[in-house]
Amino acid sequence: MSETPAARLRALLASGATVHSTFVKLAALEVIDLLRGAGIDAVVVDLEHSQLSDAQARGLVRHAAALGLPAVVRLPSVDSGLINRLLEAGAAGIQLSTVTRRGQVEELLAACRFPPAGRRSLSLSHPAAGYGSESVSEHLARTQDGPLVVVQIETAKTDDPLSTILAGTDVAFAGTTDLAVDLGVRGPDDPAVDEVVGRIAGAVAAAGPPTVLGGWASNSIAADRLTAHGARYITMSSDLALLAGAVRRELFSPAYKENKQT
Repeated sequence: MSETPAARLRALLASGATVHSTFVKLAALEVIDLLRGAGIDAVVVDLEHSQLSDAQARGLVRHAAALGLPAVVRLPSVDSGLINRLLEAGAAGIQLSTVTRRGQVEELLAACRFPPAGRRSLSLSHPAAGYGSESVSEHLARTQDGPLVVVQIETAKTDDPLSTILAGTDVAFAGTTDLAVDLGVRGPDDPAVDEVVGRIAGAVAAAGPPTVLGGWASNSIAADRLTAHGARYITMSSDLALLAGAVRRELFSPAYKENKQT
């Protein structure tokens, strides 16, 4: 079998490139088709802030994997059974929200890694193993690096030091909207949020490879602020927000209203 979606995404980050993705909150497989056609690097299927069911999320992951588009899945908490099913469907990574303790990272790593490095259960009867076309040793060798482990930092203060939290992770993801709420400021563009992102960036630099800085951006201006801190895993907007923006621009623009009147 070919390289895993996780390996493709990890190689892209290792090359020094910036990975651009968007949150997927709609169940339609056409969303994956459209994003891949637009040239996006990856998608983040959102099981935290969406109406997606677990089954719908697995369908999106499976479709993305079949197209060769890496799909990371965002979860609000560690659910070992769900994580295993998502990885068996072909997920390239797991993104955990609101990480404040090293214990959360340990749970996530254990759920994402086969023994002896973790506690993930092994089966070959699923898409990611070619439905049994691989032997146990072949599958373990091909997936030895495991999925990307992405931890969202969304609070100005964490229970454990960032240096402790980030050990063994692939991406430290700045959840800029929740940081703004936690700080009690007007929005993600507030200087106070930028200061926390800078601290996260410093912890990433201290941790060294393979950990990179990531974050959420509502638009290109916000993405540029993250890039200025060295971010190379940027999730911009979401399918819902992009759709809503297109509707507002096209259907409620002055030109549309003028044409409608004439």
